[in-house]
Amino acid sequence: MIFDNNIYVLLALVVAFLVAFSATPMVISLAHKVNAIDVPKDSRRVHKKPIPLMGGLAIFYGFIVSVACFATIDIEVMGILIGCAIIVTTGVIDDITEMKPIVKLVCQILAAAVVVYCGVRIEHFANPFSAWFGGPYIVMNYWVSCVVTMFWIVGICNAVNLLDGLDGLAVGVSSISSIALLALTLISDNLNVAILTAAVAGAGFGFLPYNFNPAKIFMGDTGALFLGFILACISVQGMLKMSAVITFAVPILILGLPIFDTMFAIIRRVLTGHSPMQADRGHLHHRLLDMGFSQRRVVTILYTLTAVLCMTAVVISIKGYGRGLILICSVLLIILVSIKVMGELHDPGEYINYNADEQLTEEDNYNEED
Repeated sequence: MIFDNNIYVLLALVVAFLVAFSATPMVISLAHKVNAIDVPKDSRRVHKKPIPLMGGLAIFYGFIVSVACFATIDIEVMGILIGCAIIVTTGVIDDITEMKPIVKLVCQILAAAVVVYCGVRIEHFANPFSAWFGGPYIVMNYWVSCVVTMFWIVGICNAVNLLDGLDGLAVGVSSISSIALLALTLISDNLNVAILTAAVAGAGFGFLPYNFNPAKIFMGDTGALFLGFILACISVQGMLKMSAVITFAVPILILGLPIFDTMFAIIRRVLTGHSPMQADRGHLHHRLLDMGFSQRRVVTILYTLTAVLCMTAVVISIKGYGRGLILICSVLLIILVSIKVMGELHDPGEYINYNADEQLTEEDNYNEED
């Protein structure tokens, strides 16, 4: 039975890969027809020629075909799929017409609300002070649970979007994170969530050959918002609803790169007197580029960093002892390395001026060939 279940998971991954890989050329053609093109019109964009957007459509198509073939569509999965449809529609409109940031944020909140309404919620988390008072878990009431879950989903959406600054970076990091989530859902014998996760990983890897430097297509907000949304939902459904004491830390580690990068960006901007919503060239990948690394090398470094975080999360989930020490050492190491690479917090790099109502999203796309 376990072998049969693993076959379904493997098939879900392979089908998603093949569909996304096959669909991407069609999405490139569609993007040209609807004029969803990223034109290098300002100093943020270093690519020399227009690049089509909306690549996330191919990722979503690969995911949805695989899920339709292999997953059980219960109320929670239905909620996730409806939320994904809202997010992808939002991304497509934004890639074509540049939707107002506040409208885009409202759409993200709406999608998260649908998921929460269908039962995908963070209902409790580990009590770090259980040795002194209270039980092992802090149980949240319904409304607090809804707010926390929606904040998590919208936050991860935008964190992945902010990470989408180099060819292949966001989709590669998301796919690696999906593999770690897949391993943990298989360990917990959660077949339906494992199929969803395998579909995300397969679709991401299927799109990656077209998005790796030099990119033939960008996934745009269509892809970045979708990947952030589905990874956040899967982490809630497959990880944060489990009862292991350490589970809340596991998805934070697996999604550590976009989370820490966004956290440092907000802190850096606030400490330097800038709006947290004002884009700059101080992200981790910018710092590595400024140190002289090529784009491909930067992406490889960040892939490796993500893989280390993911392996640490898996070890924490499996080991029955020493997990807290491993967690603390890992997080401290990542923070120290990030601060070292990013430099002084008071040196944020070049800031970009936008309209006052622009949302905390960036597409600092670098497309230099090695």
